[in-house]
Amino acid sequence: MKKFQTHPIGVDQGEEVLFSEFADGGDMWTGTGPRERKVAIQFSEAFRSPPLVQIGVSLWDVDTSSALRAEVQAEDITPVGFNAVFRTWSDTRIARIRATWMAIGEVAHADDWNIS
Repeated sequence: MKKFQTHPIGVDQGEEVLFSEFADGGDMWTGTGPRERKVAIQFSEAFRSPPLVQIGVSLWDVDTSSALRAEVQAEDITPVGFNAVFRTWSDTRIARIRATWMAIGEVAHADDWNIS
């Protein structure tokens, strides 16, 4: 469990197309085996420390001739952003994926002291 101190809590959210490979024959659509895409996401402003990030798929455009095998994760979370990572494997064919995310964490306050 992440516990916050008495600082203000910020919530940032967004949506991002992680890839679209149907039109250009990219390997998410034409390949087999393990495949991965990473997209760097920047928060609208920095958190005080790495926030909690929830990520999910908001659009699937997939071939239905094989089983759908996929995962989406938030990795390398820092106060200023994270990597949205999509992975698939075997013979799954993915044309396009859009992900939605939400970050919750402590943010700076005007009354914070900056002692250098």
